[in-house]
Formats: sequence, C-alpha cells, structure tokens
Amino acid sequence: MRKRTTAAAIGLLMTGATVFATGSANSHGYTESPISRQKLCANGTVKNCGSIQWEPQSVEGLKGFPAAGPADGAICAGGNGRFSELDDPRGGAWPATKVNSGSFTFSWRFTARHRATDFKYFITKQGWDPNSKVTRASLDSQPFLTVPYGGVQPPETLSHTGTLPSRSGKHVIVAVWTVYDTPNAFYSCSDVQF
Repeated sequence: MRKRTTAAAIGLLMTGATVFATGSANSHGYTESPISRQKLCANGTVKNCGSIQWEPQSVEGLKGFPAAGPADGAICAGGNGRFSELDDPRGGAWPATKVNSGSFTFSWRFTARHRATDFKYFITKQGWDPNSKVTRASLDSQPFLTVPYGGVQPPETLSHTGTLPSRSGKHVIVAVWTVYDTPNAFYSCSDVQF
C-alpha cells in the first residue's frame, strides 16, 4: 500500500513538473460568442474535426500576433498541426453567427485560467474569400478591439463589448488571448455573417 501511495505521489509530482516546465496544461480557453470553430466541432455541429472535438480549449501557439505567432494559413489552429481541420475553409461552409456592424459582446470560456496580458480581435477585410484560409493579408492589420488585462487571471467566463466594423457578407473574427507569463497565446476563429 505504501509503495502504491509513493508511486502515485511521484506520478503527480512529475505531471505537475511537466506542466510547470512547459508553462502549459491540457486545457485553456476558447470563444463561445460568436461561436468558435473549435466549439462547433466540440458540440458536434461540425463533423470530421479530428482531435479538436475533444479539446476545443487547446488551440495554443506562440504569442505576438500578427508580427509573430502562427504561420499564415495555420492561424485558426494556432499553428498546431494536430488541429489543422480548423484552418480548412470547408468551401466556405463553416456555420456563421449572424451579426451587424456596431456593438457586439464577445464571450470566452476558460478551463485553465492563465493570467492574461490582453485580448485582441481581428477581422477579415471586405472582399475576403470564405473559400480561402485565413492569412495576415486577409485580415485588417490592426485589431478592431484590444482589451488590456494587466496580468490578471480571468474568471471562468469573461465578456468584452466592442464595435464590429462595417462589413457585408461572410467573415472570420480571429480572437487572440495573450498569456501573461508564458510565451504563448490562445487563438479562436469565429465565422460571422453580416
């Protein structure tokens, strides 16, 4: 019995050390409003999503977007090849949240509440082709909303209200949660229909 308890304690310590060393755990956060591609996969609305359906909260990549971070065409997956299904435009068939230009409330759900530097929201340019992958060239160069967070840990759910720019047709919003004390950020792409 004592050997089993010791082995279990060592296993827990090693797991904790791994999480501490990498600055990462197996779960983190994603946008719920407008609903993100990873949430659509997790709730079964969209099929053939690969492993993201079991871990919608794990779209983590290097921070510093748009100057750094995931490569063009891999932005929605945070540059993580395991979640490449999120970058597939699916012929423009991702379900889209109906929105209007003007005031909109963005909502996040967190499963591991890392301290946050900020939250930034980017949108595709007018004339963007929904049949193409999201690249820096397809996005406005500046976020339309930046919410500084000053290294504070967010609650389990968090909302920001901002102003959606004038657009028509289908677009993608790229939400970026920059983690304060790791080299990473979390990426969440939401398809919207103006």
